[in-house]
Amino acid sequence: MDKELCFHCGLPCDEDTVLFQDKSFCCPGCKTVYEIFDSNDLKYYYDLQSAAGTSPDYIPGKFDFLGEPEIAEQLLEFHDGKHGIIGLYIPSIHCSSCIWVLENLHKLAPGIIQSQVDFPKKTVRITFNAEEVTLKEIAILLSRIGYEPSISLADSGRERKTEDKKLIYQLGVAGFAFGNIMFLSFPEYFEVEEFWLEQYKVLFRWLMFAFSLPVVFYAGQDYLTSAYKGLRSKFLNIDVPIALGILVLFVRSTLEITFDWGSGFFDSLSGLVFFLLLGKYFQKRTYSFLSFERDYKSYFP
Repeated sequence: MDKELCFHCGLPCDEDTVLFQDKSFCCPGCKTVYEIFDSNDLKYYYDLQSAAGTSPDYIPGKFDFLGEPEIAEQLLEFHDGKHGIIGLYIPSIHCSSCIWVLENLHKLAPGIIQSQVDFPKKTVRITFNAEEVTLKEIAILLSRIGYEPSISLADSGRERKTEDKKLIYQLGVAGFAFGNIMFLSFPEYFEVEEFWLEQYKVLFRWLMFAFSLPVVFYAGQDYLTSAYKGLRSKFLNIDVPIALGILVLFVRSTLEITFDWGSGFFDSLSGLVFFLLLGKYFQKRTYSFLSFERDYKSYFP
């Protein structure tokens, strides 16, 4: 016989099934969360996605350290004595229901003014009235409803990293040049014999050369710089063959249009740099979700 599923978290209910309002819960914690939502008019949470919750696993006294003003002050982003702002990492965020309930925390605790979820980073930024609710009470509330925050003293000592937009600009320049060079190269691809194309063929080639300059010396400068530093240190890094390919394509293409040997390989050059930067961008996005900065403070609450 199939076991009943918990109305809140969806896990199978064992012999310790808790019944409440004709609904089955796998543990008293899930029943408590349901009661909190029910009493605060937040049952719409279950309409967004059935069994969307997580079973709360709150340990009494776990967040007592947040009651110390010195520790709380290190974790807060802003505090003026009355209002405070805290950013918390919530590993259990996984669906639209999670976003909805976390952005309605003000209905569960009157002292909470606003809460905003960053779904990709699994964080919630909470603005609260410090005279009505404390950081410890917020952490306990989140744990009781199944969204226990992951708090480490290592997070307080780490400097806020500002997003470096240089890679985005480089990617934009390379993509723009790549598209235009491909467009200008179409007559060369199909070898169309047309009077006006023959008349302006030289102009098109030098325009491709002009578009390739920012690709090589701006979008691809990191590869060239890294390769130069590696060679200067008598070390062959991964950027050496990439830089060599970029320079060979650029020099060969420039010679071809200078001596009218052909149209060169400016399209391949810009495409190479563009797709390298695109891969680098996605790699950077992936690594931004991981943290390798661990020290002894990471293992303290």
